[in-house]
Amino acid sequence: MTIQPSDQPLLEWAGDSLAIGLFEDAVELTGELATLDQKFSGVLKELIAEEEFKGKANSTIFTRVNAGSQVRKLILVGLGKPEALNLDSLRRAAAAVARVGKKQKSKILAFSFPLWNNDPAASAQAIAEGVELALYEDIRFKSEPAEDKGSQIETVDLLGFGGQEAAIIRANQIVSGVILARQLVAAPANAVTPITLAETAQAIATEHGLQLQILEREDCEKLGMGAFLGVAQASDLPPKFIHLTYKPEGTPKKKLAIIGKGVTFDSGGLNIKGAGSGIETMKMDMGGAAATLGAAKAIAQLKPDVEVHFISAATENMISGHAMHPGDVLTASNGKTIEVNNTDAEGRLTLADALVYADKLGLDAIVDLATLTGANVIALGDDIAGLYTPDDAVASQIEKAAETSGEKIWRMPMEEKYFEGLKSGIADMKNTGPRPGGAITAALFLKQFVKETPWAHLDIAGPVWTDKENGYNGAGATGYGVRTLVNWVLGSGE
Repeated sequence: MTIQPSDQPLLEWAGDSLAIGLFEDAVELTGELATLDQKFSGVLKELIAEEEFKGKANSTIFTRVNAGSQVRKLILVGLGKPEALNLDSLRRAAAAVARVGKKQKSKILAFSFPLWNNDPAASAQAIAEGVELALYEDIRFKSEPAEDKGSQIETVDLLGFGGQEAAIIRANQIVSGVILARQLVAAPANAVTPITLAETAQAIATEHGLQLQILEREDCEKLGMGAFLGVAQASDLPPKFIHLTYKPEGTPKKKLAIIGKGVTFDSGGLNIKGAGSGIETMKMDMGGAAATLGAAKAIAQLKPDVEVHFISAATENMISGHAMHPGDVLTASNGKTIEVNNTDAEGRLTLADALVYADKLGLDAIVDLATLTGANVIALGDDIAGLYTPDDAVASQIEKAAETSGEKIWRMPMEEKYFEGLKSGIADMKNTGPRPGGAITAALFLKQFVKETPWAHLDIAGPVWTDKENGYNGAGATGYGVRTLVNWVLGSGE
Protein backbone atom coordinates (compact mmCIF):
# COMPACT_ATOMS: atom_id res chain seq x y z
CA MET A 1 0.00 0.00 0.00
CA THR A 2 1.24 3.46 -0.92
CA ILE A 3 0.14 6.54 1.01
CA GLN A 4 0.89 9.74 -0.84
CA PRO A 5 0.22 13.45 -0.38
CA SER A 6 -1.70 15.17 -3.14
CA ASP A 7 -2.51 18.68 -4.30
CA GLN A 8 -5.15 17.41 -6.71
CA PRO A 9 -8.40 19.38 -6.25
CA LEU A 10 -11.20 17.53 -4.51
CA LEU A 11 -13.53 18.06 -7.46
CA GLU A 12 -11.08 16.50 -9.92
CA TRP A 13 -9.99 13.41 -7.99
CA ALA A 14 -10.86 10.05 -9.53
CA GLY A 15 -10.71 6.64 -7.89
CA ASP A 16 -12.65 3.98 -6.02
CA SER A 17 -13.65 5.75 -2.79
CA LEU A 18 -13.51 9.35 -1.62
CA ALA A 19 -13.71 9.89 2.16
CA ILE A 20 -14.81 13.23 3.59
CA GLY A 21 -14.52 14.21 7.24
CA LEU A 22 -17.36 16.25 8.76
CA PHE A 23 -17.63 17.76 12.23
CA GLU A 24 -20.44 16.91 14.60
CA ASP A 25 -23.61 18.98 14.04
CA ALA A 26 -21.90 20.71 11.11
CA VAL A 27 -22.89 18.37 8.29
CA GLU A 28 -24.52 20.96 6.08
CA LEU A 29 -22.67 20.94 2.77
CA THR A 30 -21.20 24.29 1.78
CA GLY A 31 -18.59 25.61 -0.60
CA GLU A 32 -16.56 22.93 -2.36
CA LEU A 33 -18.59 20.11 -0.77
CA ALA A 34 -21.83 21.63 -2.04
CA THR A 35 -20.34 21.77 -5.52
CA LEU A 36 -19.20 18.14 -5.17
CA ASP A 37 -22.72 17.15 -4.13
CA GLN A 38 -24.19 18.86 -7.15
CA LYS A 39 -21.69 17.06 -9.35
CA PHE A 40 -23.01 13.75 -8.00
CA SER A 41 -26.69 14.71 -8.33
CA GLY A 42 -27.25 15.48 -4.64
CA VAL A 43 -26.30 12.02 -3.40
CA LEU A 44 -24.35 13.30 -0.37
CA LYS A 45 -27.16 15.48 0.94
CA GLU A 46 -29.61 12.64 0.43
CA LEU A 47 -27.32 10.17 2.20
CA ILE A 48 -26.89 12.47 5.22
CA ALA A 49 -30.64 12.89 5.54
CA GLU A 50 -31.50 9.22 5.07
CA GLU A 51 -28.92 7.97 7.54
CA GLU A 52 -29.50 10.86 9.98
CA PHE A 53 -25.76 11.38 9.99
CA LYS A 54 -24.68 13.82 12.72
CA GLY A 55 -20.89 13.67 12.38
CA LYS A 56 -20.30 11.93 15.71
CA ALA A 57 -16.68 10.87 16.13
CA ASN A 58 -15.71 7.86 13.99
CA SER A 59 -19.25 7.21 12.71
CA THR A 60 -19.26 6.30 9.00
CA ILE A 61 -21.76 6.09 6.17
CA PHE A 62 -21.15 5.41 2.50
CA THR A 63 -22.96 5.16 -0.80
CA ARG A 64 -22.41 4.00 -4.36
CA VAL A 65 -22.25 6.74 -6.99
CA ASN A 66 -23.83 6.43 -10.41
CA ALA A 67 -22.15 4.10 -12.89
CA GLY A 68 -19.57 5.86 -15.03
CA SER A 69 -18.75 8.40 -12.35
CA GLN A 70 -15.10 9.31 -11.70
CA VAL A 71 -15.64 8.23 -8.06
CA ARG A 72 -17.19 4.83 -7.39
CA LYS A 73 -18.16 5.38 -3.72
CA LEU A 74 -18.39 8.25 -1.26
CA ILE A 75 -17.62 7.76 2.44
CA LEU A 76 -18.52 10.23 5.18
CA VAL A 77 -16.83 10.00 8.56
CA GLY A 78 -17.59 11.95 11.71
CA LEU A 79 -14.82 13.95 13.35
CA GLY A 80 -16.69 14.87 16.54
CA LYS A 81 -16.88 18.37 17.96
CA PRO A 82 -14.53 20.81 16.19
CA GLU A 83 -13.20 22.15 19.49
CA ALA A 84 -12.25 18.59 20.50
CA LEU A 85 -10.28 17.84 17.33
CA ASN A 86 -6.79 16.52 18.03
CA LEU A 87 -4.29 14.29 16.28
CA ASP A 88 -5.87 11.15 17.65
CA SER A 89 -9.25 12.27 16.28
CA LEU A 90 -7.68 12.22 12.82
CA ARG A 91 -5.99 8.87 13.48
CA ARG A 92 -9.20 7.21 14.61
CA ALA A 93 -11.31 8.71 11.82
CA ALA A 94 -8.73 7.59 9.27
CA ALA A 95 -8.81 4.09 10.75
CA ALA A 96 -12.60 3.97 10.50
CA VAL A 97 -12.44 5.03 6.83
CA ALA A 98 -9.67 2.53 6.03
CA ARG A 99 -11.73 -0.35 7.36
CA VAL A 100 -14.78 0.72 5.33
CA GLY A 101 -12.60 1.16 2.26
CA LYS A 102 -11.17 -2.33 2.62
CA LYS A 103 -14.58 -3.94 3.10
CA GLN A 104 -15.84 -2.10 0.03
CA LYS A 105 -12.88 -3.41 -1.98
CA SER A 106 -11.50 0.04 -2.69
CA LYS A 107 -8.07 -0.20 -4.25
CA ILE A 108 -7.71 3.56 -4.63
CA LEU A 109 -8.87 5.63 -1.65
CA ALA A 110 -8.68 9.37 -0.97
CA PHE A 111 -9.09 11.44 2.18
CA SER A 112 -10.41 14.99 2.42
CA PHE A 113 -9.77 15.86 6.07
CA PRO A 114 -9.22 19.17 7.87
CA LEU A 115 -5.94 20.23 9.43
CA TRP A 116 -5.29 19.98 13.12
CA ASN A 117 -3.89 23.21 14.59
CA ASN A 118 -2.95 24.45 11.09
CA ASP A 119 -0.20 21.82 11.08
CA PRO A 120 -0.20 19.86 7.80
CA ALA A 121 2.81 17.70 8.71
CA ALA A 122 1.41 16.47 12.02
CA SER A 123 -2.03 15.99 10.48
CA ALA A 124 -0.73 14.00 7.51
CA GLN A 125 1.36 11.84 9.81
CA ALA A 126 -1.62 11.09 12.06
CA ILE A 127 -3.88 10.16 9.13
CA ALA A 128 -1.21 7.88 7.66
CA GLU A 129 -0.64 6.20 11.04
CA GLY A 130 -4.37 5.59 11.45
CA VAL A 131 -4.66 3.95 8.04
CA GLU A 132 -1.59 1.73 8.42
CA LEU A 133 -2.34 0.62 11.98
CA ALA A 134 -5.98 -0.17 11.21
CA LEU A 135 -5.22 -2.24 8.12
CA TYR A 136 -2.48 -4.35 9.68
CA GLU A 137 -3.56 -7.98 10.03
CA ASP A 138 -1.51 -10.77 11.60
CA ILE A 139 -2.00 -14.00 9.65
CA ARG A 140 1.46 -15.51 10.22
CA PHE A 141 0.24 -18.60 12.03
CA LYS A 142 -2.64 -19.56 9.74
CA SER A 143 -1.92 -22.50 7.43
CA GLU A 144 -4.33 -21.24 4.79
CA PRO A 145 -4.93 -17.52 5.29
CA ALA A 146 -8.44 -16.68 4.14
CA GLU A 147 -7.39 -13.41 2.59
CA ASP A 148 -9.14 -11.89 -0.41
CA LYS A 149 -6.29 -10.24 -2.27
CA GLY A 150 -8.81 -8.26 -4.27
CA SER A 151 -9.87 -6.40 -1.11
CA GLN A 152 -6.49 -4.79 -0.47
CA ILE A 153 -6.13 -1.01 -0.62
CA GLU A 154 -3.25 -0.19 -2.96
CA THR A 155 -3.12 3.61 -3.00
CA VAL A 156 -4.21 6.26 -0.49
CA ASP A 157 -4.24 9.91 -1.56
CA LEU A 158 -4.23 12.61 1.13
CA LEU A 159 -5.90 15.50 -0.66
CA GLY A 160 -4.73 18.96 0.35
CA PHE A 161 -1.50 17.63 1.86
CA GLY A 162 0.85 18.19 -1.05
CA GLY A 163 4.50 18.41 -0.04
CA GLN A 164 4.10 16.30 3.11
CA GLU A 165 6.14 13.33 1.90
CA ALA A 166 8.47 13.57 4.91
CA ALA A 167 5.53 13.34 7.33
CA ILE A 168 4.28 10.16 5.65
CA ILE A 169 7.75 8.62 5.67
CA ARG A 170 7.94 9.42 9.38
CA ALA A 171 4.58 7.71 9.92
CA ASN A 172 5.82 4.64 8.04
CA GLN A 173 8.93 4.47 10.20
CA ILE A 174 7.03 4.74 13.46
CA VAL A 175 4.35 2.26 12.38
CA SER A 176 7.06 -0.26 11.43
CA GLY A 177 8.10 -0.24 15.09
CA VAL A 178 4.51 -0.63 16.30
CA ILE A 179 3.95 -3.58 13.99
CA LEU A 180 7.15 -5.26 15.19
CA ALA A 181 5.91 -4.89 18.78
CA ARG A 182 2.49 -6.29 17.81
CA GLN A 183 4.10 -9.28 16.14
CA LEU A 184 6.31 -10.05 19.13
CA VAL A 185 3.45 -9.82 21.63
CA ALA A 186 0.98 -11.77 19.47
CA ALA A 187 3.35 -14.65 18.76
CA PRO A 188 3.06 -17.71 21.02
CA ALA A 189 5.68 -18.47 23.63
CA ASN A 190 7.08 -21.32 21.56
CA ALA A 191 7.80 -18.82 18.76
CA VAL A 192 9.10 -15.87 20.80
CA THR A 193 11.62 -16.89 23.44
CA PRO A 194 14.47 -15.00 25.12
CA ILE A 195 16.64 -16.24 22.25
CA THR A 196 14.15 -14.81 19.72
CA LEU A 197 14.20 -11.40 21.42
CA ALA A 198 18.00 -11.38 21.26
CA GLU A 199 17.87 -12.35 17.59
CA THR A 200 15.36 -9.56 16.93
CA ALA A 201 17.70 -7.07 18.59
CA GLN A 202 20.53 -8.40 16.43
CA ALA A 203 18.44 -7.94 13.27
CA ILE A 204 17.68 -4.32 14.21
CA ALA A 205 21.34 -3.67 14.98
CA THR A 206 22.48 -5.18 11.69
CA GLU A 207 19.88 -3.43 9.55
CA HIS A 208 20.25 0.01 11.09
CA GLY A 209 23.83 0.12 12.36
CA LEU A 210 23.15 0.05 16.10
CA GLN A 211 25.49 -1.33 18.74
CA LEU A 212 24.46 -4.54 20.48
CA GLN A 213 25.68 -6.36 23.55
CA ILE A 214 24.05 -9.59 24.68
CA LEU A 215 24.97 -10.68 28.20
CA GLU A 216 24.76 -14.44 28.69
CA ARG A 217 24.02 -16.15 32.01
CA GLU A 218 27.73 -16.19 32.95
CA ASP A 219 28.06 -12.46 32.24
CA CYS A 220 25.04 -11.72 34.41
CA GLU A 221 26.47 -13.84 37.20
CA LYS A 222 29.68 -11.80 37.11
CA LEU A 223 27.62 -8.63 37.46
CA GLY A 224 25.76 -10.07 40.43
CA MET A 225 22.32 -10.04 38.79
CA GLY A 226 20.82 -12.39 41.35
CA ALA A 227 17.26 -11.06 41.02
CA PHE A 228 17.11 -11.59 37.26
CA LEU A 229 18.84 -14.96 37.41
CA GLY A 230 16.57 -16.12 40.22
CA VAL A 231 13.64 -15.85 37.83
CA ALA A 232 15.59 -17.43 34.97
CA GLN A 233 16.93 -20.46 36.84
CA ALA A 234 13.90 -22.73 36.26
CA SER A 235 13.76 -22.42 32.48
CA ASP A 236 15.45 -24.79 30.05
CA LEU A 237 16.05 -21.78 27.80
CA PRO A 238 19.00 -19.50 28.55
CA PRO A 239 18.32 -15.95 29.73
CA LYS A 240 19.47 -13.09 27.50
CA PHE A 241 20.28 -9.62 28.82
CA ILE A 242 19.85 -7.37 25.79
CA HIS A 243 21.54 -3.98 25.49
CA LEU A 244 20.94 -2.31 22.13
CA THR A 245 22.31 1.23 21.64
CA TYR A 246 21.50 3.95 19.13
CA LYS A 247 24.08 6.73 18.92
CA PRO A 248 23.59 9.77 16.68
CA GLU A 249 26.31 11.38 14.65
CA GLY A 250 27.98 14.07 16.71
CA THR A 251 27.38 14.89 20.35
CA PRO A 252 23.97 13.73 21.60
CA LYS A 253 21.65 16.29 23.16
CA LYS A 254 20.49 13.74 25.73
CA LYS A 255 21.29 10.20 26.81
CA LEU A 256 18.24 8.08 27.61
CA ALA A 257 17.36 4.49 28.39
CA ILE A 258 14.22 2.51 27.68
CA ILE A 259 13.88 -0.74 29.65
CA GLY A 260 11.24 -3.32 28.79
CA LYS A 261 10.13 -6.29 30.85
CA GLY A 262 11.00 -9.35 28.78
CA VAL A 263 9.32 -12.36 30.42
CA THR A 264 8.41 -14.36 27.32
CA PHE A 265 6.15 -16.69 29.27
CA ASP A 266 5.02 -16.41 32.86
CA SER A 267 3.75 -19.60 34.47
CA GLY A 268 3.82 -17.92 37.86
CA GLY A 269 6.67 -20.15 38.99
CA LEU A 270 5.96 -22.28 42.05
CA ASN A 271 3.18 -19.80 42.87
CA ILE A 272 1.67 -21.17 39.69
CA LYS A 273 -1.20 -19.38 38.01
CA GLY A 274 -4.34 -21.43 38.50
CA ALA A 275 -7.27 -22.25 36.24
CA GLY A 276 -9.10 -19.12 35.14
CA SER A 277 -6.04 -16.95 35.82
CA GLY A 278 -5.38 -16.28 32.14
CA ILE A 279 -2.18 -18.31 32.08
CA GLU A 280 -2.71 -18.95 28.36
CA THR A 281 -2.30 -15.20 27.72
CA MET A 282 1.06 -14.98 29.45
CA LYS A 283 2.88 -14.88 26.14
CA MET A 284 2.08 -11.15 26.48
CA ASP A 285 4.31 -10.71 29.50
CA MET A 286 7.11 -9.44 27.29
CA GLY A 287 5.00 -6.51 26.04
CA GLY A 288 7.48 -4.07 27.56
CA ALA A 289 10.41 -5.66 25.72
CA ALA A 290 8.37 -5.72 22.51
CA ALA A 291 7.67 -1.99 22.81
CA THR A 292 11.34 -1.36 23.58
CA LEU A 293 12.49 -3.18 20.44
CA GLY A 294 9.73 -1.58 18.39
CA ALA A 295 10.87 1.85 19.56
CA ALA A 296 14.45 0.91 18.70
CA LYS A 297 13.44 0.02 15.15
CA ALA A 298 11.59 3.31 14.70
CA ILE A 299 14.21 5.52 16.35
CA ALA A 300 17.01 3.94 14.32
CA GLN A 301 15.21 5.12 11.18
CA LEU A 302 14.22 8.56 12.52
CA LYS A 303 17.78 9.30 13.66
CA PRO A 304 17.20 11.91 16.42
CA ASP A 305 20.11 13.75 18.07
CA VAL A 306 19.66 11.63 21.20
CA GLU A 307 21.58 8.59 22.41
CA VAL A 308 19.18 5.82 23.42
CA HIS A 309 19.89 2.56 25.23
CA PHE A 310 17.30 -0.19 24.76
CA ILE A 311 17.53 -2.77 27.52
CA SER A 312 15.67 -5.96 28.42
CA ALA A 313 16.45 -8.78 30.83
CA ALA A 314 14.74 -11.55 28.87
CA THR A 315 13.75 -14.89 30.36
CA GLU A 316 10.89 -17.28 30.98
CA ASN A 317 9.35 -17.76 34.44
CA MET A 318 8.92 -21.53 34.59
CA ILE A 319 8.64 -24.45 37.00
CA SER A 320 11.27 -27.14 37.48
CA GLY A 321 13.47 -28.71 40.12
CA HIS A 322 15.70 -25.64 39.74
CA ALA A 323 12.94 -23.10 40.37
CA MET A 324 13.29 -20.42 43.02
CA HIS A 325 11.11 -21.17 46.04
CA PRO A 326 8.69 -18.88 47.79
CA GLY A 327 10.75 -17.64 50.73
CA ASP A 328 14.09 -17.60 48.91
CA VAL A 329 16.31 -14.56 49.34
CA LEU A 330 17.89 -13.10 46.21
CA THR A 331 20.64 -10.50 45.99
CA ALA A 332 20.32 -7.91 43.24
CA SER A 333 23.30 -6.35 41.49
CA ASN A 334 23.24 -3.29 43.75
CA GLY A 335 23.60 -5.52 46.81
CA LYS A 336 20.00 -5.19 48.01
CA THR A 337 18.42 -8.41 49.24
CA ILE A 338 14.90 -9.52 48.34
CA GLU A 339 12.72 -12.07 50.06
CA VAL A 340 10.63 -13.74 47.36
CA ASN A 341 7.23 -14.09 48.94
CA ASN A 342 5.56 -14.62 45.54
CA THR A 343 7.31 -16.15 42.52
CA ASP A 344 4.53 -14.74 40.32
CA ALA A 345 5.82 -11.22 40.98
CA GLU A 346 8.83 -11.97 38.81
CA GLY A 347 8.82 -9.04 36.40
CA ARG A 348 9.97 -6.58 39.02
CA LEU A 349 12.88 -8.91 39.86
CA THR A 350 14.11 -8.87 36.24
CA LEU A 351 13.62 -5.11 36.03
CA ALA A 352 15.55 -4.55 39.26
CA ASP A 353 18.85 -5.68 37.77
CA ALA A 354 18.10 -3.94 34.47
CA LEU A 355 17.53 -0.66 36.31
CA VAL A 356 20.76 -1.01 38.28
CA TYR A 357 22.60 -1.66 35.01
CA ALA A 358 21.08 1.37 33.26
CA ASP A 359 21.61 3.63 36.28
CA LYS A 360 25.37 3.21 35.84
CA LEU A 361 25.39 4.42 32.22
CA GLY A 362 25.41 8.14 33.01
CA LEU A 363 22.00 8.92 31.54
CA ASP A 364 19.67 11.90 31.65
CA ALA A 365 16.57 9.75 32.21
CA ILE A 366 15.28 6.17 32.29
CA VAL A 367 11.80 4.94 31.42
CA ASP A 368 10.84 1.34 32.06
CA LEU A 369 7.62 -0.24 30.88
CA ALA A 370 6.15 -3.54 31.89
CA THR A 371 3.01 -5.63 32.00
CA LEU A 372 3.60 -5.55 35.72
CA THR A 373 0.41 -5.73 37.77
CA GLY A 374 -3.22 -6.70 37.58
CA ALA A 375 -3.74 -4.01 40.22
CA ASN A 376 -3.05 -1.32 37.63
CA VAL A 377 -5.75 -2.80 35.38
CA ILE A 378 -8.20 -2.78 38.28
CA ALA A 379 -7.39 0.88 38.90
CA LEU A 380 -7.31 2.20 35.33
CA GLY A 381 -8.99 -0.41 33.14
CA ASP A 382 -7.79 -1.94 29.91
CA ASP A 383 -7.06 1.23 27.93
CA ILE A 384 -4.90 3.31 30.26
CA ALA A 385 -1.33 2.77 31.43
CA GLY A 386 -0.21 3.90 34.85
CA LEU A 387 2.68 6.37 35.09
CA TYR A 388 4.72 6.18 38.28
CA THR A 389 7.60 8.55 38.94
CA PRO A 390 8.87 10.86 41.67
CA ASP A 391 10.21 13.22 38.98
CA ASP A 392 7.77 15.90 37.78
CA ALA A 393 9.90 16.85 34.77
CA VAL A 394 10.03 13.30 33.41
CA ALA A 395 6.32 12.87 34.14
CA SER A 396 5.54 15.98 32.11
CA GLN A 397 7.65 14.77 29.18
CA ILE A 398 5.97 11.37 29.11
CA GLU A 399 2.48 12.86 29.42
CA LYS A 400 3.15 15.23 26.52
CA ALA A 401 4.53 12.38 24.39
CA ALA A 402 1.50 10.21 25.18
CA GLU A 403 -0.95 13.00 24.34
CA THR A 404 0.61 13.41 20.90
CA SER A 405 0.52 9.66 20.29
CA GLY A 406 -3.04 9.17 21.54
CA GLU A 407 -1.87 6.43 23.92
CA LYS A 408 -3.63 6.95 27.23
CA ILE A 409 -1.61 7.42 30.42
CA TRP A 410 -2.55 8.50 33.92
CA ARG A 411 -0.04 9.54 36.55
CA MET A 412 -0.44 7.61 39.78
CA PRO A 413 0.85 8.49 43.27
CA MET A 414 4.14 7.23 44.66
CA GLU A 415 2.96 6.97 48.27
CA GLU A 416 6.19 6.30 50.17
CA LYS A 417 4.31 5.11 53.25
CA TYR A 418 3.14 2.09 51.26
CA PHE A 419 6.72 0.79 51.12
CA GLU A 420 6.18 -0.39 54.68
CA GLY A 421 4.14 -3.22 53.15
CA LEU A 422 7.32 -4.51 51.47
CA LYS A 423 9.37 -4.77 54.64
CA SER A 424 10.90 -8.16 55.35
CA GLY A 425 12.07 -9.70 58.57
CA ILE A 426 15.07 -11.40 56.96
CA ALA A 427 15.94 -9.27 53.90
CA ASP A 428 15.94 -5.65 52.80
CA MET A 429 12.48 -6.03 51.26
CA LYS A 430 9.91 -8.49 49.98
CA ASN A 431 8.98 -8.56 46.32
CA THR A 432 5.25 -8.05 46.97
CA GLY A 433 3.22 -6.19 49.53
CA PRO A 434 -0.42 -6.31 50.59
CA ARG A 435 -3.17 -6.37 47.98
CA PRO A 436 -4.30 -2.72 48.43
CA GLY A 437 -2.20 -0.38 46.31
CA GLY A 438 -0.42 -3.27 44.60
CA ALA A 439 0.62 -1.27 41.54
CA ILE A 440 2.04 1.47 43.76
CA THR A 441 4.08 -0.92 45.90
CA ALA A 442 5.41 -2.51 42.70
CA ALA A 443 6.63 0.90 41.53
CA LEU A 444 8.11 1.63 44.95
CA PHE A 445 9.97 -1.69 44.75
CA LEU A 446 11.50 -0.66 41.40
CA LYS A 447 12.49 2.73 42.81
CA GLN A 448 14.94 0.98 45.17
CA PHE A 449 17.13 0.09 42.19
CA VAL A 450 17.57 3.57 40.70
CA LYS A 451 20.07 5.67 42.60
CA GLU A 452 21.15 8.60 40.44
CA THR A 453 19.03 8.89 37.30
CA PRO A 454 15.60 10.54 36.83
CA TRP A 455 13.24 7.62 36.27
CA ALA A 456 9.67 6.74 35.37
CA HIS A 457 7.78 3.45 35.29
CA LEU A 458 4.89 2.65 32.96
CA ASP A 459 2.59 -0.21 33.95
CA ILE A 460 1.10 -1.29 30.61
CA ALA A 461 -0.68 -4.47 31.71
CA GLY A 462 -4.03 -3.25 30.37
CA PRO A 463 -3.45 -1.56 27.00
CA VAL A 464 -0.89 -4.00 25.58
CA TRP A 465 -3.76 -6.20 24.35
CA THR A 466 -7.37 -5.74 23.27
CA ASP A 467 -9.94 -8.49 22.89
CA LYS A 468 -11.89 -6.62 20.24
CA GLU A 469 -11.31 -3.98 17.59
CA ASN A 470 -10.63 -0.64 19.26
CA GLY A 471 -9.93 2.45 17.16
CA TYR A 472 -6.90 1.79 14.99
CA ASN A 473 -6.07 -1.35 16.98
CA GLY A 474 -7.43 -4.64 15.73
CA ALA A 475 -8.21 -7.43 18.17
CA GLY A 476 -5.00 -8.73 19.73
CA ALA A 477 -1.66 -7.07 20.38
CA THR A 478 -1.71 -3.27 20.17
CA GLY A 479 1.98 -2.36 20.12
CA TYR A 480 1.19 -0.01 22.98
CA GLY A 481 4.01 2.25 24.12
CA VAL A 482 6.06 2.44 20.93
CA ARG A 483 4.65 5.73 19.71
CA THR A 484 4.81 7.36 23.15
CA LEU A 485 8.42 6.28 23.61
CA VAL A 486 9.36 7.54 20.15
CA ASN A 487 7.70 10.90 20.84
CA TRP A 488 9.51 11.12 24.19
CA VAL A 489 12.88 10.55 22.55
CA LEU A 490 12.15 12.96 19.69
CA GLY A 491 10.99 15.61 22.15
CA SER A 492 14.19 15.19 24.16
CA GLY A 493 16.22 16.06 21.06
CA GLU A 494 14.42 19.32 20.33
